Amino acid sequence: MLCKMYLIDLYLPPNKLINFLYSLEFYFRGKILPDCFKPAKNKQSVFTRMAVMKALNKIKEEDFRKQFPCPPNSPKAVCTVLEIECAHGAVFVAGRYNKYSRNLPQTPWIIDGERKLESSVEELISDHLLTVFKAESFNFSSSGREDVDVRTLGNGRPFAIELVNPHRVHFTSQEIKELQQKINKSSNKIQVRDLQLVSREAIGHMKEGEEEKTKTYSALIWTNKVIQKKDIEFLNDIKDLKIDQKTPLRVLHRRPLALRTRVIHSMETHYVDEHHFRLYLKTQAGTYIKEFVHGDFGRTRPNIGSLMNVTADILELDVE
Repeated sequence: MLCKMYLIDLYLPPNKLINFLYSLEFYFRGKILPDCFKPAKNKQSVFTRMAVMKALNKIKEEDFRKQFPCPPNSPKAVCTVLEIECAHGAVFVAGRYNKYSRNLPQTPWIIDGERKLESSVEELISDHLLTVFKAESFNFSSSGREDVDVRTLGNGRPFAIELVNPHRVHFTSQEIKELQQKINKSSNKIQVRDLQLVSREAIGHMKEGEEEKTKTYSALIWTNKVIQKKDIEFLNDIKDLKIDQKTPLRVLHRRPLALRTRVIHSMETHYVDEHHFRLYLKTQAGTYIKEFVHGDFGRTRPNIGSLMNVTADILELDVE
Protein backbone atom coordinates (compact mmCIF):
# COMPACT_ATOMS: atom_id res chain seq x y z
CA MET A 1 0.00 0.00 0.00
CA LEU A 2 2.86 2.38 0.75
CA CYS A 3 4.15 1.84 -2.76
CA LYS A 4 0.78 2.65 -4.28
CA MET A 5 0.30 5.77 -2.18
CA TYR A 6 3.83 6.92 -2.98
CA LEU A 7 3.06 6.65 -6.69
CA ILE A 8 -0.07 8.75 -6.41
CA ASP A 9 1.16 11.38 -3.97
CA LEU A 10 4.67 11.97 -5.31
CA TYR A 11 4.78 10.84 -8.91
CA LEU A 12 1.29 11.28 -10.30
CA PRO A 13 -0.91 14.16 -9.14
CA PRO A 14 -4.65 13.66 -9.80
CA ASN A 15 -4.67 15.44 -13.15
CA LYS A 16 -1.79 13.28 -14.47
CA LEU A 17 -3.21 9.83 -13.75
CA ILE A 18 -4.89 9.14 -17.07
CA ASN A 19 -2.15 7.02 -18.66
CA PHE A 20 -1.74 5.13 -15.41
CA LEU A 21 -5.49 4.47 -15.31
CA TYR A 22 -5.53 3.11 -18.84
CA SER A 23 -2.78 0.70 -17.79
CA LEU A 24 -4.92 -0.34 -14.84
CA GLU A 25 -7.89 -0.86 -17.10
CA PHE A 26 -5.85 -3.00 -19.53
CA TYR A 27 -4.48 -5.31 -16.81
CA PHE A 28 -7.43 -5.53 -14.45
CA ARG A 29 -10.31 -5.46 -16.94
CA GLY A 30 -13.13 -7.64 -15.69
CA LYS A 31 -11.67 -8.01 -12.21
CA ILE A 32 -11.65 -4.64 -10.47
CA LEU A 33 -12.54 -1.77 -12.77
CA PRO A 34 -16.19 -2.70 -13.42
CA ASP A 35 -16.81 -1.94 -9.74
CA CYS A 36 -14.64 1.16 -9.59
CA PHE A 37 -15.08 3.03 -12.84
CA LYS A 38 -18.80 3.26 -13.52
CA PRO A 39 -20.24 6.01 -15.72
CA ALA A 40 -22.20 8.64 -13.79
CA LYS A 41 -24.93 10.86 -15.19
CA ASN A 42 -23.34 14.19 -14.24
CA LYS A 43 -19.65 13.28 -14.63
CA GLN A 44 -17.69 13.83 -17.81
CA SER A 45 -15.14 11.15 -16.91
CA VAL A 46 -15.17 7.96 -14.86
CA PHE A 47 -11.55 8.59 -13.84
CA THR A 48 -12.16 10.57 -10.65
CA ARG A 49 -9.76 10.69 -7.72
CA MET A 50 -12.17 8.69 -5.54
CA ALA A 51 -12.51 6.02 -8.23
CA VAL A 52 -8.71 5.77 -8.51
CA MET A 53 -8.33 5.37 -4.75
CA LYS A 54 -11.03 2.71 -4.71
CA ALA A 55 -9.27 0.77 -7.47
CA LEU A 56 -5.87 1.02 -5.83
CA ASN A 57 -7.26 -0.19 -2.52
CA LYS A 58 -8.49 -3.35 -4.23
CA ILE A 59 -5.16 -4.18 -5.92
CA LYS A 60 -2.87 -6.53 -4.05
CA GLU A 61 0.54 -5.07 -3.27
CA GLU A 62 2.44 -7.85 -5.06
CA ASP A 63 0.32 -7.47 -8.21
CA PHE A 64 0.84 -3.74 -8.16
CA ARG A 65 4.63 -4.01 -7.77
CA LYS A 66 4.79 -6.52 -10.61
CA GLN A 67 2.91 -4.41 -13.10
CA PHE A 68 3.90 -0.94 -11.92
CA PRO A 69 7.51 -0.70 -10.62
CA CYS A 70 8.00 1.85 -7.87
CA PRO A 71 9.71 4.15 -8.53
CA PRO A 72 8.77 3.90 -12.23
CA ASN A 73 11.32 2.88 -14.85
CA SER A 74 13.10 5.72 -16.63
CA PRO A 75 11.46 6.58 -19.96
CA LYS A 76 13.24 5.19 -23.01
CA ALA A 77 11.90 7.73 -25.48
CA VAL A 78 12.52 11.48 -25.42
CA CYS A 79 9.48 13.73 -25.42
CA THR A 80 9.21 16.10 -28.36
CA VAL A 81 7.37 19.39 -27.98
CA LEU A 82 5.06 19.79 -30.97
CA GLU A 83 3.26 22.97 -29.99
CA ILE A 84 3.14 25.47 -27.16
CA GLU A 85 0.03 27.52 -26.60
CA CYS A 86 -0.23 30.31 -24.05
CA ALA A 87 -3.51 31.75 -22.79
CA HIS A 88 -4.27 34.41 -20.22
CA GLY A 89 -6.68 33.70 -17.38
CA ALA A 90 -10.19 35.01 -17.81
CA VAL A 91 -11.12 38.53 -16.75
CA PHE A 92 -14.55 39.35 -15.30
CA VAL A 93 -16.45 42.58 -15.83
CA ALA A 94 -19.69 43.32 -13.98
CA GLY A 95 -22.25 46.08 -13.73
CA ARG A 96 -25.96 46.81 -14.10
CA TYR A 97 -27.96 47.45 -17.26
CA ASN A 98 -31.22 49.21 -18.04
CA LYS A 99 -33.22 48.15 -21.08
CA TYR A 100 -35.49 50.77 -22.62
CA SER A 101 -36.65 48.90 -25.72
CA ARG A 102 -39.67 46.60 -26.01
CA ASN A 103 -38.12 44.90 -29.01
CA LEU A 104 -34.77 43.74 -27.63
CA PRO A 105 -33.99 40.29 -26.19
CA GLN A 106 -31.47 39.85 -23.41
CA THR A 107 -29.49 37.28 -25.43
CA PRO A 108 -29.40 36.62 -29.20
CA TRP A 109 -32.82 35.39 -30.34
CA ILE A 110 -32.09 32.59 -32.78
CA ILE A 111 -34.59 29.86 -33.65
CA ASP A 112 -33.66 26.96 -35.96
CA GLY A 113 -30.55 28.84 -37.03
CA GLU A 114 -32.49 31.97 -37.99
CA ARG A 115 -31.94 35.25 -36.16
CA LYS A 116 -35.25 36.85 -35.20
CA LEU A 117 -33.97 40.26 -34.05
CA GLU A 118 -30.85 42.10 -35.09
CA SER A 119 -29.30 42.63 -31.67
CA SER A 120 -29.53 41.89 -27.93
CA VAL A 121 -28.51 43.35 -24.58
CA GLU A 122 -25.67 40.85 -24.42
CA GLU A 123 -24.24 41.89 -27.77
CA LEU A 124 -24.64 45.64 -27.25
CA ILE A 125 -22.47 45.35 -24.14
CA SER A 126 -20.04 42.54 -24.95
CA ASP A 127 -19.05 43.74 -28.43
CA HIS A 128 -17.32 46.75 -26.88
CA LEU A 129 -15.64 44.65 -24.17
CA LEU A 130 -14.31 42.11 -26.67
CA THR A 131 -12.69 44.88 -28.68
CA VAL A 132 -11.11 46.74 -25.75
CA PHE A 133 -9.93 43.65 -23.86
CA LYS A 134 -8.91 41.91 -27.12
CA ALA A 135 -10.52 38.70 -25.89
CA GLU A 136 -11.22 35.57 -27.92
CA SER A 137 -14.75 35.02 -26.63
CA PHE A 138 -17.06 35.77 -23.71
CA ASN A 139 -19.71 34.28 -21.44
CA PHE A 140 -22.64 36.46 -20.38
CA SER A 141 -24.65 35.94 -17.18
CA SER A 142 -27.14 38.01 -15.23
CA SER A 143 -29.32 37.98 -12.14
CA GLY A 144 -32.56 36.91 -13.83
CA ARG A 145 -33.81 37.90 -17.26
CA GLU A 146 -36.66 39.84 -18.81
CA ASP A 147 -38.79 39.07 -21.86
CA VAL A 148 -38.04 40.72 -25.18
CA ASP A 149 -40.98 43.15 -24.78
CA VAL A 150 -40.27 44.06 -21.15
CA ARG A 151 -38.28 47.13 -20.13
CA THR A 152 -35.83 47.06 -17.21
CA LEU A 153 -35.82 50.35 -15.33
CA GLY A 154 -34.81 51.49 -11.84
CA ASN A 155 -31.27 50.68 -10.73
CA GLY A 156 -30.87 48.12 -13.49
CA ARG A 157 -30.27 44.36 -13.60
CA PRO A 158 -26.91 43.01 -12.36
CA PHE A 159 -24.83 41.30 -15.05
CA ALA A 160 -21.36 39.87 -15.46
CA ILE A 161 -19.25 38.98 -18.49
CA GLU A 162 -16.36 36.52 -18.50
CA LEU A 163 -13.77 37.51 -21.11
CA VAL A 164 -11.85 34.46 -22.30
CA ASN A 165 -8.13 34.75 -23.07
CA PRO A 166 -7.93 38.56 -23.07
CA HIS A 167 -4.78 40.12 -24.51
CA ARG A 168 -5.17 43.24 -22.40
CA VAL A 169 -6.11 42.99 -18.74
CA HIS A 170 -4.94 46.14 -16.95
CA PHE A 171 -7.26 49.16 -16.95
CA THR A 172 -7.47 52.25 -14.80
CA SER A 173 -10.75 53.29 -13.20
CA GLN A 174 -10.88 56.20 -15.63
CA GLU A 175 -10.53 53.85 -18.62
CA ILE A 176 -13.37 51.67 -17.33
CA LYS A 177 -15.49 54.79 -16.88
CA GLU A 178 -14.76 55.84 -20.47
CA LEU A 179 -15.64 52.33 -21.67
CA GLN A 180 -19.00 52.58 -19.90
CA GLN A 181 -19.66 55.94 -21.55
CA LYS A 182 -18.78 54.47 -24.94
CA ILE A 183 -21.29 51.65 -24.48
CA ASN A 184 -24.01 54.08 -23.41
CA LYS A 185 -23.42 56.40 -26.37
CA SER A 186 -23.57 53.54 -28.87
CA SER A 187 -27.26 52.76 -28.38
CA ASN A 188 -30.44 54.32 -26.98
CA LYS A 189 -31.85 50.86 -26.24
CA ILE A 190 -29.69 50.18 -23.17
CA GLN A 191 -27.63 51.96 -20.54
CA VAL A 192 -24.89 50.50 -18.33
CA ARG A 193 -23.88 51.67 -14.86
CA ASP A 194 -21.38 50.64 -12.16
CA LEU A 195 -19.11 48.94 -14.72
CA GLN A 196 -16.11 47.40 -12.94
CA LEU A 197 -13.54 44.62 -12.92
CA VAL A 198 -14.47 41.87 -10.44
CA SER A 199 -13.18 38.49 -9.29
CA ARG A 200 -14.57 35.09 -10.25
CA GLU A 201 -15.96 34.73 -6.71
CA ALA A 202 -17.99 37.91 -7.14
CA ILE A 203 -19.92 36.27 -9.98
CA GLY A 204 -21.17 33.64 -7.57
CA HIS A 205 -22.44 36.33 -5.18
CA MET A 206 -24.59 37.75 -7.98
CA LYS A 207 -26.50 34.46 -8.21
CA GLU A 208 -26.87 33.93 -4.46
CA GLY A 209 -30.34 34.19 -3.02
CA GLU A 210 -32.07 34.86 -6.33
CA GLU A 211 -35.29 33.20 -5.17
CA GLU A 212 -35.36 35.31 -1.98
CA LYS A 213 -35.10 38.65 -3.76
CA THR A 214 -38.08 40.96 -4.15
CA LYS A 215 -38.88 42.47 -7.55
CA THR A 216 -41.01 45.51 -8.32
CA TYR A 217 -43.03 45.74 -11.53
CA SER A 218 -45.37 48.11 -13.32
CA ALA A 219 -47.99 46.63 -15.67
CA LEU A 220 -50.67 48.09 -17.90
CA ILE A 221 -53.75 45.85 -17.62
CA TRP A 222 -56.71 45.44 -20.01
CA THR A 223 -60.07 43.97 -18.99
CA ASN A 224 -62.87 42.74 -21.21
CA LYS A 225 -65.54 44.16 -18.91
CA VAL A 226 -66.10 47.80 -18.15
CA ILE A 227 -64.52 48.67 -14.79
CA GLN A 228 -64.75 51.56 -12.37
CA LYS A 229 -62.14 52.71 -9.88
CA LYS A 230 -63.98 50.94 -7.05
CA ASP A 231 -63.69 47.61 -8.91
CA ILE A 232 -59.90 47.52 -8.54
CA GLU A 233 -59.37 49.15 -5.16
CA PHE A 234 -59.65 45.84 -3.25
CA LEU A 235 -56.38 44.71 -4.86
CA ASN A 236 -54.56 47.36 -2.81
CA ASP A 237 -55.49 45.55 0.41
CA ILE A 238 -54.14 42.13 -0.61
CA LYS A 239 -50.81 41.34 1.08
CA ASP A 240 -48.47 38.35 0.70
CA LEU A 241 -50.79 36.48 -1.64
CA LYS A 242 -49.52 32.97 -2.39
CA ILE A 243 -50.05 31.77 -5.94
CA ASP A 244 -49.35 28.44 -7.64
CA GLN A 245 -47.76 28.63 -11.07
CA LYS A 246 -47.23 25.77 -13.47
CA THR A 247 -44.43 26.33 -15.95
CA PRO A 248 -45.97 28.75 -18.51
CA LEU A 249 -46.92 27.37 -21.89
CA ARG A 250 -44.73 29.98 -23.60
CA VAL A 251 -41.53 28.64 -21.97
CA LEU A 252 -42.51 24.98 -21.64
CA HIS A 253 -40.41 24.07 -24.69
CA ARG A 254 -37.21 25.03 -22.86
CA ARG A 255 -38.04 24.54 -19.16
CA PRO A 256 -39.27 21.45 -17.28
CA LEU A 257 -42.88 21.17 -16.18
CA ALA A 258 -43.12 22.11 -12.52
CA LEU A 259 -45.52 23.66 -10.02
CA ARG A 260 -44.01 26.59 -8.15
CA THR A 261 -45.45 28.61 -5.29
CA ARG A 262 -44.68 32.31 -5.42
CA VAL A 263 -45.68 35.29 -3.28
CA ILE A 264 -47.26 38.57 -4.40
CA HIS A 265 -46.18 40.79 -1.51
CA SER A 266 -48.29 43.83 -2.39
CA MET A 267 -50.25 45.52 -5.19
CA GLU A 268 -51.18 49.13 -5.93
CA THR A 269 -53.68 50.13 -8.62
CA HIS A 270 -54.02 53.32 -10.68
CA TYR A 271 -57.26 53.65 -12.64
CA VAL A 272 -56.83 54.67 -16.32
CA ASP A 273 -60.20 54.19 -18.05
CA GLU A 274 -63.11 51.76 -18.37
CA HIS A 275 -60.95 48.97 -19.73
CA HIS A 276 -57.46 49.80 -18.44
CA PHE A 277 -55.61 50.27 -15.17
CA ARG A 278 -51.99 50.28 -14.12
CA LEU A 279 -50.86 47.74 -11.56
CA TYR A 280 -47.73 48.11 -9.43
CA LEU A 281 -46.54 44.88 -7.85
CA LYS A 282 -43.91 43.75 -5.38
CA THR A 283 -43.32 40.02 -5.80
CA GLN A 284 -41.01 37.20 -4.97
CA ALA A 285 -38.30 36.80 -7.59
CA GLY A 286 -39.12 34.16 -10.17
CA THR A 287 -42.80 35.09 -10.39
CA TYR A 288 -44.25 34.98 -13.91
CA ILE A 289 -46.04 38.35 -13.97
CA LYS A 290 -47.78 37.98 -17.33
CA GLU A 291 -49.28 34.68 -16.24
CA PHE A 292 -50.38 36.15 -12.91
CA VAL A 293 -52.40 38.68 -14.89
CA HIS A 294 -54.09 36.52 -17.54
CA GLY A 295 -53.93 33.14 -15.77
CA ASP A 296 -52.29 31.15 -18.57
CA PHE A 297 -55.45 29.07 -19.18
CA GLY A 298 -55.77 28.33 -15.48
CA ARG A 299 -52.15 27.31 -14.99
CA THR A 300 -51.60 30.21 -12.54
CA ARG A 301 -54.06 30.38 -9.65
CA PRO A 302 -55.25 32.74 -8.39
CA ASN A 303 -54.69 35.44 -11.00
CA ILE A 304 -55.90 38.99 -11.65
CA GLY A 305 -58.64 37.71 -13.94
CA SER A 306 -60.02 35.29 -11.37
CA LEU A 307 -59.71 37.80 -8.52
CA MET A 308 -61.71 40.40 -10.48
CA ASN A 309 -63.98 37.91 -12.26
CA VAL A 310 -62.99 39.28 -15.66
CA THR A 311 -60.83 38.34 -18.59
CA ALA A 312 -57.59 40.26 -18.10
CA ASP A 313 -54.48 40.66 -20.19
CA ILE A 314 -51.22 42.57 -19.91
CA LEU A 315 -50.33 45.19 -22.50
CA GLU A 316 -47.06 46.54 -21.08
CA LEU A 317 -44.65 45.36 -18.39
CA ASP A 318 -41.68 47.11 -16.80
CA VAL A 319 -39.23 45.83 -14.23
CA GLU A 320 -39.01 48.79 -11.89
